[in-house]
Amino acid sequence: MRVLLVDDDHDSRKHVASFLRDLGHAVSECSDGDEALSLFHSEHFPMVLSDIRMPGMSGLELLKNIKALKTSDTSVVLFTGHGDMDSAIAALRSGAYDYLLKPIDVEKLAILAGRVEQYHLAKAAKERTSLSYSKYTKAIKRNIPAEITRSQQLAAQSAGLKHIGIFSETMQNIIEQAQKYHTDRAMPVLIQGETGTGKEIIARLIHFGSLVNAGAFIDINCPSITATLFESEMFGYEEGAFTGSLRGGRPGKIELAQGGTLFLDEVSEISLELQGKLLRVIQEKELYRVGGTRKIKTDIRIICATNANLALCVQEGKFRQDLYYRLQGGVIDIPPLRNRQTEILPLALHFMQLAKKHKNKQFSSISKAAAQLLTAHPWPGNIRELKNLIEWIVFMYDEKEILAKHLRMLTKPAAEAKNKEYILNTQKYNLPEEPLDLDLYMQDIVKKALLKFGGNKTKTAQYLGISRSSLACRLKRNSK
Repeated sequence: MRVLLVDDDHDSRKHVASFLRDLGHAVSECSDGDEALSLFHSEHFPMVLSDIRMPGMSGLELLKNIKALKTSDTSVVLFTGHGDMDSAIAALRSGAYDYLLKPIDVEKLAILAGRVEQYHLAKAAKERTSLSYSKYTKAIKRNIPAEITRSQQLAAQSAGLKHIGIFSETMQNIIEQAQKYHTDRAMPVLIQGETGTGKEIIARLIHFGSLVNAGAFIDINCPSITATLFESEMFGYEEGAFTGSLRGGRPGKIELAQGGTLFLDEVSEISLELQGKLLRVIQEKELYRVGGTRKIKTDIRIICATNANLALCVQEGKFRQDLYYRLQGGVIDIPPLRNRQTEILPLALHFMQLAKKHKNKQFSSISKAAAQLLTAHPWPGNIRELKNLIEWIVFMYDEKEILAKHLRMLTKPAAEAKNKEYILNTQKYNLPEEPLDLDLYMQDIVKKALLKFGGNKTKTAQYLGISRSSLACRLKRNSK
């Protein structure tokens, strides 16, 4: 697909252009809006990516000039800073296809580019089919499905869905469930599973489906937003709703998800008061902004995920029973990896193949001894832990097969493992007769916790019950 990229920041523009070219797109670069508009008049671009704030013609002005051309069906995506949401909303109201926050998240950019290409190729295929008898040969018509398939594959890859490994009947059934739920946007879906089992991937499968006009996928990590900010983040606010509110107010995540999907990760962390307001949105399909009196109709698909036992949370009074039953319109339970042992080695090989291609390494197999260690490990971090481990091995080494020595973090001397097991059991533990190296155990626990949460230091600190700064100090001390 031909893309026109407009950004006065040279380094940023080169980085984005290089990434898009790696995806297979043809990119033309411009440093300002005037130059871009001139080039746009002389060539056809299905997609325009532009920064909003530039000297001379702004991105918004460029958008309006493009949209003023009635013959143009170009999809325009604008870049904006985190503190300039007003411009983003103005862009959407002026006809922008979407917007991205700076610094650019390349994964989200790839998803957008895939969706835009899918739309334009499908449109072109439809036009060719209608004109096939008068203008196109049968050979060209036969290529139309291939064009659409290529676009769908690109969009799937961009969304992180192309390389899903399905190695069991259990996961095949889950994928089929997700595809069925995709067909009914009105049905809320609840995805249950331990941390690292791939709940967000399944949520994206439900959202994207065939990847045609799927709309926005707005994800919220509920524990990461403080209770005081959660309501305004979710529902938006009107001007003057509170001290520091932006002029003209601001739409919330629900409004930004209009026509698409709102994904609430770890929904059990939402306060009881906000659970009631979320229930109203699901049932009444409307909301009020904070400080607002105007009803805003909603058209969103709601997908929630949790690693908690919601039924138990209801019994303990931590989760509303009515919301719990409302979310059970569609339920997907993802078993932990330890209950799907036959998948461990195929998944490990799958991740190895992806990582070696990316890192240009020679790995091609897993030794028998390494395979035994992999299948014997309980994988508390599930697929995420396995994926991170394999990627680390491919990054650190370059051999023909993964060996037992590469898995030393999974292997401990028997006596040490036995002692550690008791130490981590607060109900009953025995201290060894020989001197105990407490720092060694602390280092090991921190390393395993980091691996469990994919290197996320905030989640690791929360899991260990320490501050993020304390974790940083431990990591710095361990690295010496």
